[in-house]
Amino acid sequence: MRAIFTRLLGQVFVLALLAAGSAWWWLNEPMTLKLPQGTQVLDLEIEPGTSANTVAGVVTSSGVALPTTVLQAWFRLSGQARQIKAGSYEITPGTTPRSLLSMLVRGDQALKNITIVEGWNFSQVRSALQKAEQLAPESAALNPEMIMEKLGMPGVHPEGRFFPDTYTYAKGASDLAVLKRAARAMDKRLDAAWAMRSPDTPLKTAKEALFLASIVEKETGKPADRGQIAGVFTNRLRVGMLLQTDPTVIYGLGDKFDGNLRKRDLQTDTPYNTYTRAGLPPTPIAMPGRAALLAAVQPAPTKALYFVARGDGTSQFSASLDEHNRAVNKFIRGK
Repeated sequence: MRAIFTRLLGQVFVLALLAAGSAWWWLNEPMTLKLPQGTQVLDLEIEPGTSANTVAGVVTSSGVALPTTVLQAWFRLSGQARQIKAGSYEITPGTTPRSLLSMLVRGDQALKNITIVEGWNFSQVRSALQKAEQLAPESAALNPEMIMEKLGMPGVHPEGRFFPDTYTYAKGASDLAVLKRAARAMDKRLDAAWAMRSPDTPLKTAKEALFLASIVEKETGKPADRGQIAGVFTNRLRVGMLLQTDPTVIYGLGDKFDGNLRKRDLQTDTPYNTYTRAGLPPTPIAMPGRAALLAAVQPAPTKALYFVARGDGTSQFSASLDEHNRAVNKFIRGK
């Protein structure tokens, strides 16, 4: 009798080992996915408050070829069922039941990226938001004033207020959320730059620094020239000279600019024409990056009051008008 009992125990032990081995194999075996034609991932959306049992059903209905009850049992037996987080996920080939649960528990959502480029204006930022993959276009029907109100910045002009950087977001996130992060980033960068300003800067406020930085951003062809370009404009502000910078005129022309800046454009007075109006323009003209912000508040020491493009992206700097005219004849007129 004892021998029979021992044999039965042995058989139970073997069966338990086999079951454990099968379970281990199943948990670590890539799941079969029913991928839509032309795609390499399955999109999975878990809404807040969804139970683990319902999550299992969402997973299988999304295209994972497993019995829902088996997946439910795995979630329950893992002890982590209540730790599953809502969000947008991607299930890729090679995903196992174990890695699937780990992803859901970590909240390792599928993220997308959008990049705001240094020197872009607000119109270009809006265009990029509209083209961004799986970003909810909540700002599309809003005018700029309404957008800034939604961002908690009523009455603030949007130009220059969004820091150029790459921002990640979960699928289905609002474009307003991305803009809010970019606005906060710009506030942080601008405050940091203003705190590092040169003691003799003619700029009176951080807002003026932002305006100047946007001009420096648009005028800089080569990074090595950025500090001197900022120095030229700083010198002009200090002595009361007109800034006479083409990018502000172009910005003021808006959709009327056809790529060719004419003499009449420089002579036609607008709020952004720095050939006819003294001081900084009424708003920034672009989104300046960190280097431009720092250059605006810490310009390179220079006596130059003029600069002209050499044609290779660099600039020729001059301290006098005669010297500048010679540079213009050489690099622009080819004399």
